Amino acid sequence: MPLISADNLSLGYASKTVASHISFTVNEGDFLCIVGHNGAGKTTLLRTLLGLQQALSGKLIKDESKKIRIGYLPQQTALQKDFPASVKEIVRSGFQASCSLLPFYSIQQKHLAHQTLRQMHMLEFENRCYRELSGGQQQRVLLARALCATKTLSKKDSACPLLMLDEPTAALDPEASSELREVLQNLNKEKHTTVIMITHDIQNALSLATHVLHIADTSFFGTLEDYRSSELFSLFTKEVTLHA
Repeated sequence: MPLISADNLSLGYASKTVASHISFTVNEGDFLCIVGHNGAGKTTLLRTLLGLQQALSGKLIKDESKKIRIGYLPQQTALQKDFPASVKEIVRSGFQASCSLLPFYSIQQKHLAHQTLRQMHMLEFENRCYRELSGGQQQRVLLARALCATKTLSKKDSACPLLMLDEPTAALDPEASSELREVLQNLNKEKHTTVIMITHDIQNALSLATHVLHIADTSFFGTLEDYRSSELFSLFTKEVTLHA
């Protein structure tokens, strides 16, 4: 059974529908890229998957036989970029959902945060103030925080790690964007982390995805290979080229 299965979803707010007839599946180990024009409903879909809002209609089914631990990386606001906390404090905050009533993090959580910073090649910055970092460094810190949310604290507590990312490479320079893509590819291929990522950059989708969901008037869902040969891909890439 897929981790997530969506059947004929309609998305929106109150009486306003922003996207409809959306169907797709996400299996363990997939890298699903969600693409489409601005305003197509990509972020609305991600919010629906996170349970932050309800679908207007259709079915959204999650595999109840598996525990899914979700790490979420939203788009950053200007205010968040200037947040006056240390790097390690931000990364540790990824454990807040799994904390007990005690107002501090356990030794194990601190150790896992330390390991995750090392994995992101950001350990040397753990005591630095977050707002002093570059855009690419900040995204690595936020990705480390999201990864901490997917961690299990007991070997008996097996779970499927799932990252949900909203435009993680937006506003990054080409070098930082390329570095972040490498990190995401490693997490998916080597660490077997399932990823759902919104991206405006079609090259991002082509370099990372196993599957693509293109939200449009007539949406597409399928493997990367099928998407490359689809009419929607051909039309979309032509439009992107014209506006480049």
